[in-house]
Amino acid sequence: MPITPAPSARILPALKVVCSKCSLRELCLPVGLESADLQKLDAAIERRARIAAGKHVYRVRDSFNALYAVRSGFFKTYEINNDGREQINGFHMTGEIMGLDAISADNHTCNAIALEDCEVCVIPFHRLEELAHDIPSLMRQIHRLMSREIAADHHMMLLLGTRSAEEKLAAFLLNLSERLDARGLSPTVLRLSMSREEIGNYLGLKLETVSRTFSKLQDDGVLKVERRNLTLTDFPALRRLAGCAGSQN
Repeated sequence: MPITPAPSARILPALKVVCSKCSLRELCLPVGLESADLQKLDAAIERRARIAAGKHVYRVRDSFNALYAVRSGFFKTYEINNDGREQINGFHMTGEIMGLDAISADNHTCNAIALEDCEVCVIPFHRLEELAHDIPSLMRQIHRLMSREIAADHHMMLLLGTRSAEEKLAAFLLNLSERLDARGLSPTVLRLSMSREEIGNYLGLKLETVSRTFSKLQDDGVLKVERRNLTLTDFPALRRLAGCAGSQN
């Protein structure tokens, strides 16, 4: 039965992407799979979908049907607190998987929204489970992805603990840089798809604090800021501030 994304998502079916020919396969589910197993996974990918900026892939309490591999663009996942305020859980980029939050409860526990025009691969989970029984390396990859989510939550708890605003922002930027580098993109020139307010929400900082900290890091020669475009100019200083923080996702 075809997967039906959240009604609010303006999803436009496009040409089916083939995992075996995808440049992102070493960052996504197919990593480490043999050619024959890749063909089986190819058949399980239902479609590639385009998500317009500001549209949701899924919302809290939507039924869990599929995982979403980000082909291009940036997403944020978030929840709405009891007092009606938004709390951002994370930012997801090319090569990363969204939807793992729903595996245990069969319903999504957060919202996923596109920060810019994006593309995702829709992977029906029931087909993925069937394949995982026959392909041990695929099951290991699913477990690895779930473990990475747990590690990201742990890292976030540490990041929001006793660190200063400079340390939090440095760790965030270093993490983005490392993730972009892993995708063959520039680790020094960053275009932030998220706003400063969203960065502050994620890091537990006020908008004024984020803006002031960006200005201080620029004054200290650690980076150059031009609206949402950043150039990281002093990686040793950035790593010292971040405490050599590892990846968040």
